[in-house]
Amino acid sequence: MLDVLRNLFERRFGSPVTRVQPLQGALGASGRKIIRLADEERSVIGVLYGVREENIAFLEFSKHFRRHGLPVPEIYAEDLDQGAYLEEDFGDTTLFEFLSQNRHGAKISPEVIEVYRKVVHTLPRFQIEAGRDLNYQVCYPRAVFDAQSIAWDLNYFKYYFLRLAGIRFNEQSLEDDFSRLSKFLLSADHDYFLYRDFQSRNVMLRNGEPFFLDYQGGRKGALQYDIASLLYDAKADLPPELRQQLLDLYIHRLADFIGLQRPVFMRYYYAYVYVRIMQALGAYGFRGFYERKPHFLQSVPYALKNLSWLLQNAEMPIALPTLMEAFRNMLGSEKLQRPVTKEEKLTVRISSFSYRRGVPEDETGHGGGFVFDARAVPNPGREEKFKSLTGQDAPVIQYLAAQPSAREFLANVTSLVDASVDAYQRRGFTSLTVAFGCTGGQHRSVFFAEQLAKHLRARNGLDVLVRHLELENLAQ
Repeated sequence: MLDVLRNLFERRFGSPVTRVQPLQGALGASGRKIIRLADEERSVIGVLYGVREENIAFLEFSKHFRRHGLPVPEIYAEDLDQGAYLEEDFGDTTLFEFLSQNRHGAKISPEVIEVYRKVVHTLPRFQIEAGRDLNYQVCYPRAVFDAQSIAWDLNYFKYYFLRLAGIRFNEQSLEDDFSRLSKFLLSADHDYFLYRDFQSRNVMLRNGEPFFLDYQGGRKGALQYDIASLLYDAKADLPPELRQQLLDLYIHRLADFIGLQRPVFMRYYYAYVYVRIMQALGAYGFRGFYERKPHFLQSVPYALKNLSWLLQNAEMPIALPTLMEAFRNMLGSEKLQRPVTKEEKLTVRISSFSYRRGVPEDETGHGGGFVFDARAVPNPGREEKFKSLTGQDAPVIQYLAAQPSAREFLANVTSLVDASVDAYQRRGFTSLTVAFGCTGGQHRSVFFAEQLAKHLRARNGLDVLVRHLELENLAQ
């Protein structure tokens, strides 16, 4: 199937593919295979996916949104019969990764907040401006977020989360609550484009500007759902004060497009927050409890934290006693508060070393992992101004980050390590070692070890440990 993407690339750009890079998450929840293809002048993203209707929705939505000037990928080429297409490459940094790298607990950097503000400012353009003349006939699997769509999400939560987590409930009473909740949700105005998966992993950053992906599940629906998805994105763990600021900004921005009455919007808002959280918990339960991929359960404590805040602060205009009791039982479950034990988590041990002392031994006893030779990358240690510095110092970081060969080396390393992490987590392995060597063990190897660690710390279900062996020797 890779040949299909190569042929699309060569027909579109008139030159052969010189580099192929499978991307992390290429076989994630959606089942898509996502591959970066490049020649000497450009890089694009190739997608292989066998669901024709979903591909049609993504491609048509992308073209429609671009006609409205929205920041979504350009579609370069497509072959629907083969389930393949090429789209614009926005790089490797998601909003979630940018957030993870620029926060200290609840303290989030102003740069991240500014990106969130841009994302919130753009959302109504999808929902209202571009939603007015969208062809909803290509939506898949439903054209509207209707009673059937809501029932799917609520039952997903009931059977794959509540049941498998061992939370007790009265089946008929819960169904009665679901029926009341569904009718209430559908009484909100729902004549807008509902992006469906508007969250931090589906926003890419390039030069500080947000670009948007993964709207192929979009359909008609209520405005409240998407902003709830963004602000209550579990692992993003936004502080309540920031959530409120962004919600206020969003509501103010909506007034540029429609005559909006804030009390009417807020009457339905928290009900949509609850249904979005339940949809996400159903997905975590299916992947974690049912498919036995425990790292998917790492997001559960964050979702419970959001539920706890909602139960204490958000008033619902309808009574849902059985559902609320199920939520309280979830909050009291020790199993859910710590769904992955330390033994189940994968520990990635990353080290830097000097080839003058030889390749370090694997102290874990597993005898595997990666050793990467960074000596092909330009050496900052040859320049006088860098000799006393290390790969942890800003001038060295800036120097290496500007080297094309260093960027390509890191991209290839990241792709290989990500693939192993995915496989190790699926199979329940607990240890992976990665070592970077260079001549002195002071600049290049340290830089790459730190960069890989930063990347992996944004992932779920990992402990990442870093040692710089040569720097430890120099300090003794």
